[in-house]
Amino acid sequence: MSANISGNKRILSGMRPTGQLHLGNYFGALKNWIQLQYQYECYFFVADIHALTTGYDDTTDLESNVWSMVIDWLAAGLNPAASTMFIQSRVPEHSELHLLLSMVTPLGWLERVPTYKDQQEQLKHKDLATYGFLGYPLLQSADILLYKAARVPVGEDQVAHVEITREVARRFNHVFGHERDFEAKVEKAIKSLGSRNGTRYKELRRLYQEQGDEAAIEQARTLLDGNVRLTVADRERLIGYLEGTGRSILVEPEVLLTATPKVPGLDGRKMSKSYGNTIGLREDPDVVAKKLKTMQTDPARVRRTDPGNPDKCPVWDLHKLYSDAQTQAWVQAGCRSASIGCLDCKQRLAEPMLAEIGAMRERGREFEENRDLVRGIIAEGCEKAREVARQTLEDVHQAMGMNYR
Repeated sequence: MSANISGNKRILSGMRPTGQLHLGNYFGALKNWIQLQYQYECYFFVADIHALTTGYDDTTDLESNVWSMVIDWLAAGLNPAASTMFIQSRVPEHSELHLLLSMVTPLGWLERVPTYKDQQEQLKHKDLATYGFLGYPLLQSADILLYKAARVPVGEDQVAHVEITREVARRFNHVFGHERDFEAKVEKAIKSLGSRNGTRYKELRRLYQEQGDEAAIEQARTLLDGNVRLTVADRERLIGYLEGTGRSILVEPEVLLTATPKVPGLDGRKMSKSYGNTIGLREDPDVVAKKLKTMQTDPARVRRTDPGNPDKCPVWDLHKLYSDAQTQAWVQAGCRSASIGCLDCKQRLAEPMLAEIGAMRERGREFEENRDLVRGIIAEGCEKAREVARQTLEDVHQAMGMNYR
């Protein structure tokens, strides 16, 4: 674990508002967020600026999509008492940190991000010849670094975005982390530890610097984490002094790799709005039931009497998400022996799926009818997010020599 995230349990993640969420969004990220909010200090944001990187030319539905997404989150189980929810554009520090990081980030770093060329191929109908599109990985980095998040929950396909964030933080710290009078400020910080702890800190640093004693540096970090006399800035200076570097202004985040189960759409491909094959998170249960009846199954089952293979059937992938072990065994045996038909299989899936969607739909209706409550939750979340963001930007300004008086 990086030194500058020792004891840090903050997590940050966001979603672009592109319409009502579907089951792919729920199982791909949102369900995991709901669990994480009770384990970490979580910040979740509606990435409305990111939505402009591929959709700047039509913002007609942007506002409605933003509030729809917030209500989807609340309906699914995000708890404003356990996590901080906010809108990206309402915390202008995101944009400022993005701009400041762009001054020190090599262009080649952005051009080599895997999704840059992939999306250019997939979205040929969009105008992507803009800096906004090229720079969106740096905006993502600013999002993460602004909150000094220790971990970022992502699937394997997003690891590269966290890695560029680490590189950006490392470069920024290298360029600006050597503050004037660093040694004098370190000595002052050591004195604030108290005589006994100060002596212990120096001894542990010597053991690490001279002998490479990893246990010593871990003990020193623990000593610093448990000292309430230290300011955040002094703690970062002492951590940097331990490692023989300067002060770490920006935290290098680590990946919190999360399982992203396969969520097939109605046509068997990945569930995606662009394919038009989705089941909405709060969709009408009757519509969902009709959609399920038309969902693609194992192509080998042309007739009711033909045996099938669940492993080749998209419906089976949904059973793995919704059905208990007994039902899954019933599907496996019945499909392979042709003792059940595809409609029987779908009906058994529909029961738990419609129950969950129905519950979210009901909770969502309560929030739809009380928009003032929703706006209040977001206003409070934005203010809390800004408090953290302002402090980080103040540190950045100071490191860059921009804290003019």
